[in-house]
Amino acid sequence: MSGMLMRKRDLAPSVLTLGVPIILCSTLACAAEIPEDAAARAAATPGLVWVLPFVFILLSIALFPLSPRLSHWWEHNRNKLLVAFMLGAVTCLYYTLRGYGFAGSLPGAQAAVQALRHAIILDYIPFIVLLFSLYTISGGIRVTGDIPAHPLTNCAFLAFGSLIASFVGTTGASMVLIRPLLQINSERKNVKHTVIFFIFLVSNIGGALLPVGDPPLFLGYLRGVPFLWTLHLIPYWALALAILLCVYYVFDLIAYRHEAPENIWWDETRRFGLRVNGKRNIVLLLGIVLAVGLLVPGNRLPGTNWVVPDTYLRELAQLVLVGISWIWTPRRIHRENHFNFTAIGEVACLFVGIFITMQVPIEILKLKGDLLGIATPMQFFWASGGLSSFLDNAPTYVVFFELAGSLHNLGNLPVIGNLMTATGHIAIVDLAAISCGAVFMGANTYIGNGPNFLVKSIAESRGIKMPSFFGYMVYSGLILIPLFILVTIVFFR
Repeated sequence: MSGMLMRKRDLAPSVLTLGVPIILCSTLACAAEIPEDAAARAAATPGLVWVLPFVFILLSIALFPLSPRLSHWWEHNRNKLLVAFMLGAVTCLYYTLRGYGFAGSLPGAQAAVQALRHAIILDYIPFIVLLFSLYTISGGIRVTGDIPAHPLTNCAFLAFGSLIASFVGTTGASMVLIRPLLQINSERKNVKHTVIFFIFLVSNIGGALLPVGDPPLFLGYLRGVPFLWTLHLIPYWALALAILLCVYYVFDLIAYRHEAPENIWWDETRRFGLRVNGKRNIVLLLGIVLAVGLLVPGNRLPGTNWVVPDTYLRELAQLVLVGISWIWTPRRIHRENHFNFTAIGEVACLFVGIFITMQVPIEILKLKGDLLGIATPMQFFWASGGLSSFLDNAPTYVVFFELAGSLHNLGNLPVIGNLMTATGHIAIVDLAAISCGAVFMGANTYIGNGPNFLVKSIAESRGIKMPSFFGYMVYSGLILIPLFILVTIVFFR
């Protein structure tokens, strides 16, 4: 979602639109403690027509940028916020009417407030604060330099980016590393494939090991998945990375041999060492990881008897680190990184609508998820991954997370400790399949994950002719789909 090219003229509106949902959330917090009535909620399942706002907002994200008539209108964050609020209002209308007897539930507007509490108070604020923190702090790190762009050099660069993506987020790693990678390859002409593999590895698959790595995993963490549980995904992550890096090396070796001799000469002679500016922000990024992992509301702080209060202490700590970064970082670094808040403002505007409208499909899954026929790890992997290719992978993860919890016949499959989804226990292998599907297959299209379009835009601003939407899918279809079939055979059959 953060893939639109940043525009300085949108800086102030982006900051304002980031703040609007936060102000709304603070107002709702006063009325948030309304008790759940499980019997009343189960009395009637929402009709499928009320899923349409969720479908429409995801389709608008996927299709509006591709429409010549709508793309310019869609560029402005205020229009994204307008669409998000309109569709969110339809969902709120459903819950309000249901409370008055249309489907029998909480009385009056309390049903809508309860839905907003789940969407905004419990999910949206922690989600957007984490992304905002990673985005802002990583914008204060600038890597410069130009070394020979040998295939092994590029391969090592992609491997490093894939390693750090889990610790600073796919958005943070993409923002920090795409510009120096393009600078290293500036003397070469055959660069398009390097950007494509960067999207595969750094912007998606590399972020599978920690909740801060990719938004779907963070939403799982907010729902009770232990912070370090995602380290169980190391075998899946390592297999995917090893194969993609080997394939990339072959691609780049062939491309390097087809470079003009003068390009190779310039690449070998025009060099200066890599340099990192804004290194203090790396420490602040580690502080974000610690804040997310340790300040879990309702849990004891490790090594103490102090229980973290059920407030936004975790989010406040992240914002304090953002403030420190903003004060510490010289404005020169932000200017050289072309940093502004347009992209994160886009995410804030869209996701406030996504989180509200997805309450209906989640409720349907709670009540009738076991009727969809998705019950095996292979089915979860491809279903969550298939939708994550064209919709946003974060809400897609939530939908299948709840669906997996609705499966009551788990047999002897091990479950994750005391974790209970809103619909029931979840098997470890099912959660691994959902996690890998959502994170890995977000790389299948430009719109599957937030950083994808951002990386494409930055590459095109440097004069690199990137594939079209469907041209990119040719690459992902020929390279990623066989890889995912192999992952299925090895882990999920």
